Amino acid sequence: MRVQWARQRGVTLIEVLVTVLILSIGLLGMAGLQVRLQQSEMEAYQRAQALLLLSDMANRIAANRNAANAYRTEPGSSIGVDSDCGSSTGTESRAEIDLREWCDALQGAAETTGSNASKVGAMLGGRGCVESPPGSNEYLITVAWQGSGPISAPPASVACGADEYDGGSACADDLCRRVVTTIVRIADL
Repeated sequence: MRVQWARQRGVTLIEVLVTVLILSIGLLGMAGLQVRLQQSEMEAYQRAQALLLLSDMANRIAANRNAANAYRTEPGSSIGVDSDCGSSTGTESRAEIDLREWCDALQGAAETTGSNASKVGAMLGGRGCVESPPGSNEYLITVAWQGSGPISAPPASVACGADEYDGGSACADDLCRRVVTTIVRIADL
């Protein structure tokens, strides 16, 4: 008597389930990667906006160097989100106009959306500071904003926006605060 083995045709249910499992894990990995890429894109966009606003204020101070001291913000305070930028009175100095326009830009006035004209054209929680020791010809310009997740805190020497972005346990100790700074030096002529 001769036994013939039947040849298998098609695939078994276990093979199909293993294939579906492998594909599912791969697709979940791709979805996670897509979320991370969107977060990174938002971080890059906010940093680019901050650098533009930082350069804008540095250029304004350099162009009005005779009144550079008028650009200083109060120690421990900032302009931008949660501050009143004011409105034009017609009797403002060039420095007051520049600070008001910079405040509006930090709040996102460059782009608006919706019927109530919500400002959306800048970083999340954008704040700006211009600091200088009295009598100094150096001005530290800083732009601070809310990052999308915790990383390392900025140096303690950069006080602009300190302790303003501590929402939630993940962002404690300024881990979600992002800053860019530059120094403008005014020559003594």
